[in-house]
Amino acid sequence: MSTSKLSAALAQVDWEQNISTMMAASERQETITAATLHLAIWSKQLEQTDERNPALCFIREMQNAAHNTAVLIPLGLYKPAAASMRAILEGSMYYTYFRSHHVELATLAREEGFYVEKKEILVFHKEHTPNFVVRERKLGVISRLETTYSQLSAVIHGQIPGKWVTYTAVSDISYNQKVCDEAIVVFTEVMEIVKRLFLCTVAQEFWHSFSKAAKGKILHGLSGEQKLELGLDSA
Repeated sequence: MSTSKLSAALAQVDWEQNISTMMAASERQETITAATLHLAIWSKQLEQTDERNPALCFIREMQNAAHNTAVLIPLGLYKPAAASMRAILEGSMYYTYFRSHHVELATLAREEGFYVEKKEILVFHKEHTPNFVVRERKLGVISRLETTYSQLSAVIHGQIPGKWVTYTAVSDISYNQKVCDEAIVVFTEVMEIVKRLFLCTVAQEFWHSFSKAAKGKILHGLSGEQKLELGLDSA
């Protein structure tokens, strides 16, 4: 595709219409905003309480991916939004691991071939994070993480051809209610998984430094039994 053809195709897309159509349903707008805000709350609290930790770069990547998701869905770019949502999950997992593995983090930055798999991170928490196994079972962290991560990977890698793809030409990019609603549901689930992962890992160490307002918003939606298992107050 030549530069002129690409420009012409992009100009044919009614980006403003895509956005306004999605935003016309207030519940969609509110749901995206709520998910993005919740991740921002975690980001701010962790930036303040773990401020000297170099692994915070993954928290910043997580929040940037959340912003991208909040932009891509209204534009009608649902498959790229899936990639951003998976990046949210990966950023959160990497932070919980590399925040206490600075040597490996340095290797990650230095060696192109080095990486840590999702499975390794979960095994680490099972073996070394106090009460992780009991707490994550109560909150359903690993089962929900595995399901949603696989779902997003299938979209990203085209394992289900056409999944979350609503156009065959750039000029045809447009709002699709069914796919939009599905993407928003997954975005909300991604936020919930990150919340529960952090509650079972890093929250135990930093909770005393979190603001009262943040604690209340983070714990909102959990059952009394789940809160009791976590042992985290809202005051």
